[in-house]
Amino acid sequence: MLAGAIGEWAPGGIHHVGSTAVSGLEAKPIIDILVGVRDLETARACFGPLAELGYVHAPYLPEEMHWFCKPDQAHRTHHLHLVPHDFQRFRDELALRDRLREDPGLAERYATLKRELASRYREDREAYTDGKTPFVDAALMAWARARNRKVD
Repeated sequence: MLAGAIGEWAPGGIHHVGSTAVSGLEAKPIIDILVGVRDLETARACFGPLAELGYVHAPYLPEEMHWFCKPDQAHRTHHLHLVPHDFQRFRDELALRDRLREDPGLAERYATLKRELASRYREDREAYTDGKTPFVDAALMAWARARNRKVD
């Protein structure tokens, strides 16, 4: 359904990301979807078709993405991110998902961190997200180093 509605604007594909995309990883019951668009301006053409599917535009980090939720901001079951496929953010989202899928130990450490942050920042989503950043950055750096060794 999503591909039929906005696929023509998604040259980077439509991807299930986030914790629910990693088998066995504890997650909030929210599906995260990453859509690789050509650019943010062209992606505005997706707004109408997404609204018809029940997605609500909720501006967040507008220089990096167009962010939507479903069914509304107070009760979210889906997050949808339209991100240019040539942005580092797009590549990092996919790389983190893939790393967590490949390495159960890393996924468990991530789950532990998320539990601790959720307990500490129950009412502060930004602080929760910011608290994950050092872990995510380190996981991506380790992945990049390992990948470069395989290429050499």
